[in-house]
Amino acid sequence: MQLPRDPSNIAHALTAAFPTRLAGDVRSVLAVMPEARLASMMSFEVVEVRGETVAIPSRIYNEEPGVGSDGQLSATQQVILHCLYSRHHDGRVRQRHLERIVASGEPWVVPFVMQLAGEYVLEIIEAIGRGLPGLTDPGSAQRRAYGEFIARNPAFFARTERRVVSYWSCYYRWKYRAFGTYPGGVLLEAFRSAVVEQVGAQWPRHTPRPAEGRG
Repeated sequence: MQLPRDPSNIAHALTAAFPTRLAGDVRSVLAVMPEARLASMMSFEVVEVRGETVAIPSRIYNEEPGVGSDGQLSATQQVILHCLYSRHHDGRVRQRHLERIVASGEPWVVPFVMQLAGEYVLEIIEAIGRGLPGLTDPGSAQRRAYGEFIARNPAFFARTERRVVSYWSCYYRWKYRAFGTYPGGVLLEAFRSAVVEQVGAQWPRHTPRPAEGRG
């Protein structure tokens, strides 16, 4: 999905990253966001959240709002703002905003976190692991939320798996000789366990198998 760099189109596209019931809240968030400084094309990852299709932007190029600007936003609107800035082109900005949303129980936050799981910044992957302690706890709310999302979006999860393997092989294989010891690999196994618990069956694998033969 590609949209031209037109302010009205971009506003529409960013609104489409959230359930329709949040459209008014997203507009309030966009009102405090500085205009994007780069005229560029944006691609989108289309996924399903609780029966509704949303489109997560690959990157945004807006500077962060000024100090105190988010004070006029509601709690839900602040989560929306952090979700959008978790797609920022600067990895440090992505991590900072991820850390504000990763533990959220809102189902529409899940695809933003999952999108970051498929990226190359190790510190971000580690932050996801720290922020989802319940992911490995059978029956936990976090485990159910991610298991349900993956079950609804198998192609997205498969792409995420392939991206994680690719970045490990390219950037981190020298440090983590076995994929199963790489933080991204550990995170994927936790996601896999969540969806297996959700559907009650094994799930297709697009990563190297753990050395001990589990999964």
